[in-house]
Amino acid sequence: MRVIVCGTRGSTPAPGPEFVRFGGHTSCVAVAHDGQRPSLILDAGTGIRQVSRLLDGQPYAGAILLGHLHWDHTQGLPFFNAGDNPGSQVAVYAPAQGDTRVVLERFMSPPHFPITPGQLRGSWSFHALEPGAGEIGGFAVLALEIPHKGGRTFGYRISDGRSTIGYLSDHCPTSLGPGPDGLGERHRAALELVADCDAVFHDAQYTDEELPERASFGHASIGYAVGLALEAKVRRLFLYHHDPPRTDDQIDALVARYSDAGLPVEAAAEGMVIDLG
Repeated sequence: MRVIVCGTRGSTPAPGPEFVRFGGHTSCVAVAHDGQRPSLILDAGTGIRQVSRLLDGQPYAGAILLGHLHWDHTQGLPFFNAGDNPGSQVAVYAPAQGDTRVVLERFMSPPHFPITPGQLRGSWSFHALEPGAGEIGGFAVLALEIPHKGGRTFGYRISDGRSTIGYLSDHCPTSLGPGPDGLGERHRAALELVADCDAVFHDAQYTDEELPERASFGHASIGYAVGLALEAKVRRLFLYHHDPPRTDDQIDALVARYSDAGLPVEAAAEGMVIDLG
């Protein structure tokens, strides 16, 4: 399995020289089988524009799996050139909350945007996903509901039969209680999604010190992500969904704080390629 990080930012893009190394695009991760082009895309933030570059001008054939429908996870859809292509075959999956295409039209249609999802070129289909296991984009996918403010949200566990990744891009565990360290509950769904994963991408938008003031915004702290990963015996943890004003140097300093955490803790960076298995 090859994992390519295409967007790492939460909430809004972060352009500028202070954000070059970890990237300013919003959430998007592409997943490919060894030696093949990506066939599964996790979230469609502005980072999905980078996926077109990976395809060498070819149309995209595969699935897009949305964790939820906030702007920073959907706004790249109409700018995904490899998908908006006469030869594309794209299946979009999102947590069930009505007709997925109709729900997407709430943000992508006039007067807010010139076209609707149904007007994208190529063959597009839209699917409402319920919790459970299945095959999506050529991978085994487990979808489970996790807490996040403002709409149904899923975390995902993706496997090719040899390697497994966990993806919890937006996660508000404090809404379920303080948990063992005051940073949020390490609840069943979160533990099941990440248990024994080779790599996990987890919401780490806030520091532990910032969390009390900002927990109501719907995100997790770095300390929670590390504690969950340790309990679930994760092999590598990638801090993800970086706070928009968090500069490269500040992210470096935060990662350094967890250098002796008991597992490898890294900050997800745009352009990062991770080969598993």
